[in-house]
Amino acid sequence: MDGTFEIFLAGAPGLEPLLAEEARGAGFAQVAAVPGGVTVRGGWPEVWRANLCLCGASRVLARSGEFRAFHLAQLDKRARKFPWRAVLRPDVPVRVEVTTRRSKIYHAGAARERITRAISEELGATVSEMAPVRVMVRIDDNLVTVSVDTSGEPLHRRGLKQAVGKAPMRETMAAMFLLACGYDGTEPVLDPMCGSGTFVLEAAEIAAGLMPGRARRFAFEDLASFDAQAWERLKASGPAAGPGVRFVGSDRDDGAVASARANAERAGIGGLCTFERRAVSDLARPEGPPGLVMVNPPYGARIGNRKLLYGLYGALGEVLKSRFAGWRVGLVTSDAPLAKATALPFGPAGPHVPHGPLKVRLWQTGPLS
Repeated sequence: MDGTFEIFLAGAPGLEPLLAEEARGAGFAQVAAVPGGVTVRGGWPEVWRANLCLCGASRVLARSGEFRAFHLAQLDKRARKFPWRAVLRPDVPVRVEVTTRRSKIYHAGAARERITRAISEELGATVSEMAPVRVMVRIDDNLVTVSVDTSGEPLHRRGLKQAVGKAPMRETMAAMFLLACGYDGTEPVLDPMCGSGTFVLEAAEIAAGLMPGRARRFAFEDLASFDAQAWERLKASGPAAGPGVRFVGSDRDDGAVASARANAERAGIGGLCTFERRAVSDLARPEGPPGLVMVNPPYGARIGNRKLLYGLYGALGEVLKSRFAGWRVGLVTSDAPLAKATALPFGPAGPHVPHGPLKVRLWQTGPLS
């Protein structure tokens, strides 16, 4: 696969416009939000850069090519002529996944068998369910589209946040919620229920110009198109500035605070972040300019008793209104009545976003008076 091709940036449903905004800001070409993610156009350097630099993408797929097939014999013939060697290596095992929709080839298992055989016999690669490289084939309206998962492990697994609390928010989702609140790395961020520190860490890394994928390995490193020297140059090109603001997290749980501190040190941003054990009622406004309070309180569905949470949300709202004039608030919850229990001046809630078995929404205020 030479030149440019379509690259699909998978993202959380409901957050596609924000991921598109991030991709445009990062200089990707022909950005378009589509259900379940964003498409851009580029070559392999753009694939590597998307995996390395984008905070909100959960996975990066390279569209390797496409062809028409109306029956299994035609699929077999054209799969054997597909330029597998341009993307895959004979010495690296692959696994194949096939979906089919609105097509004359309706049996995904039979289609997978033909494609697996073509890769095995024409390329010479081993096909295994446990392989590190995943080929994803979609047959839709008789068009066979071949993609390669270039990420491997989902991109929220960045290799730095090892200590997690209960019901943690994925880093990719946290980054998109920060972006939705207008965060650009130039203001302080405070999370009064920080858990393992996801919002605080994401904000600090964005402010410091640190690339989210800097500490992990990717599936594209096992592809035929991989250029190790170019990849090392790309990783070395990321800026790491010292922001002039600080990032604060607090939690009433000692274990959560210890985990957040450990995660910050592991990420190399321990000097930018402060974590402390503190109840919501003891929350203090940090010195310096106003910024963003970003919080993901318990919802009652998985953590805590919902009836008791009304008091917690009410106390949070009262503290923020009385002590945080000039600060904006972003609150993520699955429960609209709980959000309203804060009595904060929220605007219309954002779209529903899947978060485990739940769907959450972002509630925002302007600067508090």
